[in-house]
Amino acid sequence: METPKPSLSHPERVHVVCAEPSIANHFLAELRDVDVQRDSLRFRRNLQRLGEIIAYKISSQLSYTEKTVKTPLGESVSKQLHDFPVLATVLRAGLPFHQGFLNYFDQSPSAFAAAYRIEGTAQVRVQVDYLSAPSLDERVLILVDPMLASGKSLVQTYRAMLRFGQPRQVHIAAVIASPEGVEYVTREIPEATLWVAAVDEKLNDQAYIVPGLGDAGDLSYGSKL
Repeated sequence: METPKPSLSHPERVHVVCAEPSIANHFLAELRDVDVQRDSLRFRRNLQRLGEIIAYKISSQLSYTEKTVKTPLGESVSKQLHDFPVLATVLRAGLPFHQGFLNYFDQSPSAFAAAYRIEGTAQVRVQVDYLSAPSLDERVLILVDPMLASGKSLVQTYRAMLRFGQPRQVHIAAVIASPEGVEYVTREIPEATLWVAAVDEKLNDQAYIVPGLGDAGDLSYGSKL
C-alpha cells in the first residue's frame, strides 16, 4: 500500500489519495508495472482513472448552490457546482491525466502550457514557451501534471499563467510526487492545495522520481528524440 511521507511540512495542504486502500491503489500499481506499461492504451486509461478519482476528491472543496430540478414525479432540491474550475496541464505527459479531470468537470475550460527540461548542466532548468488559457480572475484553477519531480516546471507554469489573472482558489494534482517536489511546491505556491496519489522515496541525481514509473509522456505516446 502507498503511504505518505511523515516528514512533509504543511500536511493540511497535502492530500495523499493512496494512503488508504482503494481502487486508486490498483490503478497506480498498474502504472508502475513494467509489464503493464507495454500497453500504452492501458497506461493512458489508468492516468485518466486516477485523474477522475482525484477530481472527485477535489470536488468536495468547491462551492455549490441549491437548485430545484423537476423529475418525472415531482421536484428535488439538489446541490450543483457553482462554477466549473479551469483545468490546466503541461504538454504532453499531462494530457491523459487532464482528460480524467475533464471527464468529471465536463463544462470546464482548459489551459495548456508547453514546458520542457533543459538538461546537460549541473542543474536542470525548465523552459516554458507556450501558454493558452482563459481568464483566471476569481476562478478555481486546477493545475495537473502526472509527475511532480523537482516541482520547477509546475511552479514556473503556474507563475506564467498568472498573466491571465489571479485565481481565487488553486489546486495542484499529480499522480506521483517526490518529497523534494512537494516541499518546493508548497513553499513556492503557498496558496495552493496539493493532491497526489503517492509520495515516493526521493529524486535521483538526474531529478527523476524513485521508484516512480518512468517517463509518463513516452509511455503514453511513444519515445521522443
